[in-house]
Amino acid sequence: MLDKIKKFLLYGKDHFIKVIFNGLFWLAPIVAVTLIVLWIYDKIDAMTGQLFQIIGINPQNYPFLWTIVGVVILAFIAYVIGIFVETKLGNFIQKIYAKIPGYETVKELINIFNTSKSGEQKVLVVLIRGFASQGYNIGLMYSTKESIIKDHYTVTLSMTPIPNGGYMFEVHKDNIYIIEEATFDSNLEYLLSMGVKSIADIIKSKPKDIDDFVSISQYLDKK
Repeated sequence: MLDKIKKFLLYGKDHFIKVIFNGLFWLAPIVAVTLIVLWIYDKIDAMTGQLFQIIGINPQNYPFLWTIVGVVILAFIAYVIGIFVETKLGNFIQKIYAKIPGYETVKELINIFNTSKSGEQKVLVVLIRGFASQGYNIGLMYSTKESIIKDHYTVTLSMTPIPNGGYMFEVHKDNIYIIEEATFDSNLEYLLSMGVKSIADIIKSKPKDIDDFVSISQYLDKK
């Protein structure tokens, strides 16, 4: 009996720690970006307030104008930083930060959100065969790089209704088809609806036979 209690406590501890880390890594890029934006905006907010006072305007009497000026300045600074990160000095600073444990992980997670809609790193919404006795599951492919297993690719199945977790699988290419009309946002809407809305409803498409979808092999050949 005592051994069973110990095993239960040990499993519970491992599960608890695992869930905590899943939550932290999901929140990390969102919190990081939010804190940076709020910190920059706070500094700009104070600066614009001083600027208004210098030219003889009380910022408290013009809160909307004050906010607009702050947002414009924030956008301009973000634009300048966007140019700066592509310079040699920007690359040098990133190399220094890359040595800090966890930096690359946070950076890659942020890049998922930044590049999820287009380009080479576009997140694909896919049909995956093999997780039920019949039929297909809808999942995501964050990368089209081949797995460590030949002819296999990494796919994820997200949780619903809050898709802050999920499961990763290595799936053979013959079992993966792409819903080309669907996007990362389409899949998110599908998950949040808990299936009340079908993918067909969301992307405004009629149901099709499985053979009408593009396989991952055909998609990669086109690239």
